[in-house]
Amino acid sequence: MFGYHGRALLVDLTDESVRWEPLDKRVLRSFIGGIGLGTYLLYRHCPPGIEPLEPGNPLIFVTSPLVGSRLTTSSKFAVVTKSPLTGFIGDSLSSSFLATELKNTGCDALVVTGRSESPTLLSIVDGQVEFLDASDLVGLSTSETEGAVKSRLGQRTRVACIGPAGERLVASISNDGGRQAGRTGPGAVMGSKNLKAIALRGANKVPVADSEWLDVTGRDLTRRSLGPATEKYRTLGTVANVSVFNRMGTLPTLNFQQSTFDGAEQVSGEEFHQSHHVKSAHCANCTIGCEQIVATNDDRPRASGRMEYESAFALGPLVGVSDPNAVIRASQFCDQAGIDTISAGGTIAWAMECFSKGILTREDTAGVDLNFGSVEAVMDSLEKIVERRGLGDLLAEGSRRASEATGQGSEAWAMHVKGLEMPGYEPRSLKTMALGLAVATRGACHNRSSAYEADFSSTVDRLKADKRRGQITADGEDFSSVLDSLIWCKFLRKAFNDLYVESADIYEHVTGWPMTADELMQAGERINNLKKLFNIREGWTRADDTLPPRALEEKLPDGVAEGVGLPREELDLMIAAYYRARGWNDDGTIPESKLRELGLLDLITEPVA
Repeated sequence: MFGYHGRALLVDLTDESVRWEPLDKRVLRSFIGGIGLGTYLLYRHCPPGIEPLEPGNPLIFVTSPLVGSRLTTSSKFAVVTKSPLTGFIGDSLSSSFLATELKNTGCDALVVTGRSESPTLLSIVDGQVEFLDASDLVGLSTSETEGAVKSRLGQRTRVACIGPAGERLVASISNDGGRQAGRTGPGAVMGSKNLKAIALRGANKVPVADSEWLDVTGRDLTRRSLGPATEKYRTLGTVANVSVFNRMGTLPTLNFQQSTFDGAEQVSGEEFHQSHHVKSAHCANCTIGCEQIVATNDDRPRASGRMEYESAFALGPLVGVSDPNAVIRASQFCDQAGIDTISAGGTIAWAMECFSKGILTREDTAGVDLNFGSVEAVMDSLEKIVERRGLGDLLAEGSRRASEATGQGSEAWAMHVKGLEMPGYEPRSLKTMALGLAVATRGACHNRSSAYEADFSSTVDRLKADKRRGQITADGEDFSSVLDSLIWCKFLRKAFNDLYVESADIYEHVTGWPMTADELMQAGERINNLKKLFNIREGWTRADDTLPPRALEEKLPDGVAEGVGLPREELDLMIAAYYRARGWNDDGTIPESKLRELGLLDLITEPVA
């Protein structure tokens, strides 16, 4: 077999059993790898109705046929589980050397179930599994954990781990020096399993069908990856969006109460590059180098780490902080503790608004004034979340649960979709993005569709809703699913002349199996339908496809989009168009005819071995 091992490794932490499950060629071609294959394995191995933090909820790490091919940006892996934040599918991606090492252990996916009696380090070397004591790792930060595991098992070892937050069931999963599989709470699932870290090392490389052809194609793709399509990422990185979004009136500020930020210039990509830039960094096997490593420059102890737009937005404008040093420190703290910066910032912003309205008091905050713009309040809240101490215990599980527990109307400004905090895109002035956020299967997400691209183009008027958004959003989701399953980095997407045609050709020369552009396009649609089918099985209803009350009831007070709103009927119009574009029923459920058209009925009814 080329490109794949053709098997998944299943590990049960409860009884420390290990078994291999063959992956049929039909399954691999239908779901490709990454998010797609992970969705299939989740549907197959997750007991219907199980609580996310129960031992039986699988935590799945998945590679792809391109991992190990040396094609630029292809060293990525997916983590898929039932999300403790949403109760629906939770999927995250991360770029790192861990992806290649996971594949080299001899499997296409690792499926972890059960719960260890004590903190455990799961070691997998060339398919040989050991359950090692991890008591000495408890309480360590993510970088300390990685360093300790490498000291113990060898520097060639690649490590996925949780920090102190994950041990308290609040978390992302960290790897390769602080890279995160962050959204939807997979680290909380890992922590619930008493699994502190996974150590991987292997030499089982998978051959490709036509290495000479891939060498030539790879060189051409590398050349294109250094062209104008990626220039923005190679210079200022994604944090360049702060200034751009602020000018457009699409930068969520003060918990989405405003769409512009007076202090945007201080936390812009230009400021970080000019005054705090240390170096640009590359993910494993990447030629783009979008990562911006920044450092503080004040008289406090030095802090340094990666800075992306979403972290800068969530720990800056969203909470009213304009001090770049404070944003760097907060971001680094999140990476070391192992928490998602978007959900952390979004939940703190909700709490700050509660404080401003007198719903939370100084008694609740242990004497800290939880004011927008307060650096002290942000850091104090982050520390309490990680420790689940005082107010932090309320905030630790996100703004939806916090607002439900608090009540007093605070649900209206809990800015989440399906329980996942919203990213840095103002939905009232980005109408296609609004639809993408509302219908996304993993909750509020800017990365599972390219809906915002239409808003930033001349294709549509970003301030006006219309039915065309339905097809645009569905197509964007399918496009993203193909990217996330092969797995290509999304920053490479515009370097292709035709992603489907070129990727199908590459898939053929990697695996030796025929693949057409139309088949690849249908695979994206199949994957999104299976994600939705999983959510329906876990209790999804039409009411879950919506936006927070603030987005639907309040108009923007500032910026170039002042006075613009998103009435509920506008969102409903776009959602109905989206369901029609998908070929779904009016209530968003999937007709059997669509499942048959995509071949899903046969694929998902095969018995579990």
